[in-house]
Amino acid sequence: MMGIVSSGRAWFGGLTVVRSSADLAHLVKEAEVLSGLPGRRFVVAGADRIEYRISVGQCHLEVARLGNAGEALGTEVISPEDIDLHQVGEALRNGQLFAAGVE
Repeated sequence: MMGIVSSGRAWFGGLTVVRSSADLAHLVKEAEVLSGLPGRRFVVAGADRIEYRISVGQCHLEVARLGNAGEALGTEVISPEDIDLHQVGEALRNGQLFAAGVE
């Protein structure tokens, strides 16, 4: 897989590596400002390439698991401190969480 580093962020095939929960929140807010739409799509690297749409509320995160057609299969509302307990947090710890480009 080829990648580049731009502005301190690594990009791989149109995806950017998410390095911390603060990075995750920044990437979501960045996408919301640029697109005017809530949330941003994230991909967990692996054989299944599970996708999530994450939105940031005032005191919570909305994490929606996406199906093959991009539809939400279910949404969980969690506190930012509890992201480590979610599958997204596990992927983040393991260096397997990537943010998709702004749509």
